[in-house]
Amino acid sequence: MAARIAKELEEARRWDGARGLRPLEGNVLRWGGLLLPNNPPYNTGAFRFELTFSPHHPLAPPRATLCTSIYHPGVDPHGRVCQPLTSPEHWEPTTRAVQVLQDLLQLLESPDPQRVLRQDLARELQDHPEDFMRRAEEHTRRHAEPRHGPPAP
Repeated sequence: MAARIAKELEEARRWDGARGLRPLEGNVLRWGGLLLPNNPPYNTGAFRFELTFSPHHPLAPPRATLCTSIYHPGVDPHGRVCQPLTSPEHWEPTTRAVQVLQDLLQLLESPDPQRVLRQDLARELQDHPEDFMRRAEEHTRRHAEPRHGPPAP
């Protein structure tokens, strides 16, 4: 299992949607890095995440957590992410870690009304999209990390 995860880490490092991808505290079962959304209102910042693998990987899905505060209907205030790809009922053991990260980035870039953890923000996005975008941009400016420069430790 550790060899597979190490191989998947190398594959994920070649993907340009994240920066600074590495094991946390030397543990290959915990990865950290920065996601780099391309679409407004999040494209002005980078968002720190953790990907935690089960000891039963690949039979059990990893858990993605967003560590950077984000104004997004699919991410709760604790960083839990509405990511069906990693739910036990949808998980496939052939799914690679880079696919999980790509799905997470897709969620950030395109909020989906079917993937909601914050109903208040989903309603705001649907009913008042201009207000939502303005608030999300301001939140990103205040909380997200810079997009450019060396990866943070």
